[in-house]
Amino acid sequence: MISTLLVANRGEIACRIFRTCRALGIATVAVYSDADADALHVREADTAVRLPGAAPADTYLRGDLVVRAARTAGADAVHPGYGFLSENAGFARAVQDAGLVWVGPPVKAIEMMASKTRAKELMAAAGVPLLAPVDPAQATVDDLPLLLKAAAGGGGRGMRVVRELGALSGEMAAATAEAASAFGDGEVFAEPYVERGRHVEVQIMADAHGTVWALGTRDCSLQRRHQKVIEEAPAPGLDGALRTRLHDAATAAARAVGYRGAGTVEFLVAADGRPYFLEMNTRLQVEHPVTEAVFGLDLVTLQLSVAEGEPLPTMPPDPHGHAVEARLYAEDPARDWQPQTGALLTLDVPDEPGLRLDTGYTGGDTIGMHYDPMLAKVIAHAPTRAQAVRLLARALERARIHGPVTNRELLVRSLRHPDFTGARLDTGFYDRHLDALTRTPDDNADRHLAALAAAAHAARHPDAIGTSRFGGWRNLSSQPQTRRYRSEPDGAEHEITYRTTRSGAIDAPGARILTATAGHVTVETDDGVTHRFRLTTHHDRVHVDGATGSYTFTTLPRFTDPTERTEPGSLLAPMPGTVVRLADGLAPGAAVRAGQPLIWLEAMKMEHRILAPATGTLTALHAAPGLQVEVGALLAVVQDAQEEPTP
Repeated sequence: MISTLLVANRGEIACRIFRTCRALGIATVAVYSDADADALHVREADTAVRLPGAAPADTYLRGDLVVRAARTAGADAVHPGYGFLSENAGFARAVQDAGLVWVGPPVKAIEMMASKTRAKELMAAAGVPLLAPVDPAQATVDDLPLLLKAAAGGGGRGMRVVRELGALSGEMAAATAEAASAFGDGEVFAEPYVERGRHVEVQIMADAHGTVWALGTRDCSLQRRHQKVIEEAPAPGLDGALRTRLHDAATAAARAVGYRGAGTVEFLVAADGRPYFLEMNTRLQVEHPVTEAVFGLDLVTLQLSVAEGEPLPTMPPDPHGHAVEARLYAEDPARDWQPQTGALLTLDVPDEPGLRLDTGYTGGDTIGMHYDPMLAKVIAHAPTRAQAVRLLARALERARIHGPVTNRELLVRSLRHPDFTGARLDTGFYDRHLDALTRTPDDNADRHLAALAAAAHAARHPDAIGTSRFGGWRNLSSQPQTRRYRSEPDGAEHEITYRTTRSGAIDAPGARILTATAGHVTVETDDGVTHRFRLTTHHDRVHVDGATGSYTFTTLPRFTDPTERTEPGSLLAPMPGTVVRLADGLAPGAAVRAGQPLIWLEAMKMEHRILAPATGTLTALHAAPGLQVEVGALLAVVQDAQEEPTP
């Protein structure tokens, strides 16, 4: 029996595993980097062990330090979570060699599935359908488009879609470099890229006594940068024959490697309904809660039970209803998914029947630059798909999230998009719809009304935000007052004109303020509709939460933008991060073309390309591989070919 469990991970998944451990009476041990010293998973653990440093390579990826921490803290078992060392066979072996229980699959199964190329060979022998590999050196136009994939890892790292033969060698080099950086293994392979395919997977649970469960299907087609955003179970629109074929293939894959514990077999389902094996994840998936909701199971409980040698029941429970999960990220989808950092001031998701929140953050925590930008997962379960989707969209819309920009509005719009509600799903969803989903509506009536609420709040309670920036309230009924705001992150400007009457009421064109207390404002429009807003101020910003959405405003003038203080052609770091590489031959004096990738910046487990703003000459270069930079740091300067040299 396991008495004390160390979770070799951080954030949301560590907190989620601790929750099950508390219910089972198992003591918990956290490990943490210096950057995570005050993190929620550290606060929730019974014991915590520091891993000196901040970068993953120095902390959560140091298997030797994690095993030492387990022994020091008196743990008798280790759960790897997902990511980091969860699919590292050497770490699993080291855990067992230390006399600890490994809550995961056999080392041999991890080794056999660690390389996607080796896994495909095994699956072919087991009769699992596959996409035929393509030799990049022999590829022709007829083979396009191609998908390049890292053999040793996932999460979208080392993955590229190639649509032009002339770009193949360059993309191979880029994918190889990224794979080597992310996984320590630069092997990359190519296979046909299936247009408008669906990402469908099967959850596996197996014990040491020969029982293998195939726990339904999940659809994970809505992805950005090959990373999942919205997942659901069961996968909609699959006929009985296809579901049976996927279950049988997943079970065959698990038996082929003598699997034990929780795992996932992933497939690509083409538009014609043919399934192809992608990979087997030898760990718990991020999206496991949707399967738990539909089957009424706790997969972590089952993992621990299997690790203790207990058998599974012969058959799993029957599924009920539908579940949908949305990943809430601190990122800006409208700006190339740039990750965001800073203080998370408020994180409040409605607590209603059918809703579940898995998170590694609470209000007051800080989102750093070193790790994945996922803040939370919100899961909705209901009798039907339509009900679950509606419940999840409304919960996200009502959530109060103050701090860095998030993808919350994108999630709400995605869940309500006709292609999603109609179950017309494929991995190209965001390629087709991202611009429309992130566009600021032409009708800014709701946002303007929220800005009016902010103005009324500031007029009645000037000290709440600061009179130096907003000014105090002057009860001059004969003189209209004006406040100007910029909404975030769209940058739209709102000029609010209002008049305070002798009775103390506040009127504005088309609306009047009924109440304006310290935290709430009620606005009645001329058509007789009453709108209620909840307001929270943090320094110079006011967060306005209403029935149809949330808005953040800053008074004008705002802080000076870094681009206003630099010379034309300056390339600034859009986020804090680490320079991982430069374009070949990049040096002062080099000729560059508009849109050419010059610098690769890594932040929060994602690579971001810094592009040349114009065709011209690189006149200054301040970036170098390994350099850590802050947001707004000057990386390089490109002088436009049409500009005259500076005297």
